[in-house]
Amino acid sequence: MESAFRKLYDRGEFPISVVHDSNGNKLNWQVSFSTLDYHVVLPLFFTGLSETVEPYAFIARQGVHDLLSHGGDRVLQVVPQLIMPIKDALNTRNPSVVCRTLKVLQHLVQCQSEIGLALVPYYRQILPVFDLFKSRNVNLGDGIYYAQQKRENLGDLIQETLEMFEKAGGEDAFINIKYLVPTYESVVAQK
Repeated sequence: MESAFRKLYDRGEFPISVVHDSNGNKLNWQVSFSTLDYHVVLPLFFTGLSETVEPYAFIARQGVHDLLSHGGDRVLQVVPQLIMPIKDALNTRNPSVVCRTLKVLQHLVQCQSEIGLALVPYYRQILPVFDLFKSRNVNLGDGIYYAQQKRENLGDLIQETLEMFEKAGGEDAFINIKYLVPTYESVVAQK
């Protein structure tokens, strides 16, 4: 089934093109970020997080990161519209999609201080999948796990994301996280 993101990209609806250079692929935005309607564009790029086929997965991931980096105050207003695409991406339970979504959630929380508080009411939609994958760490004994360098270890990414949620989510964050991920231990209380 094609996502709305894929259909719109194939029709050329997004003002972007992919630039291939020696440093890797990048997106070339043909309009200024200040002219984009974040209420429309950001949720569409978030729907693309569920994509597993290239180049759609790259374009969605890079587009989300570009939009979050340049969004400023406009991102906070769109948070409620991002919850369903985030939930859908996490519910694919595809490890690469879940990793990509966790990295985006971390960027989302870091891009503006109030976003951590704005996400707390939506933990019930986002965090159940975290509990499923929280203990998914690779144990190779004395071997080398190269996915650590790429930050693709699900258990570690989930722990990092939960810690960011707790620190940015205010006083109610921990109790809500603990309710949905019972094995989570507070990092704020350890200080």
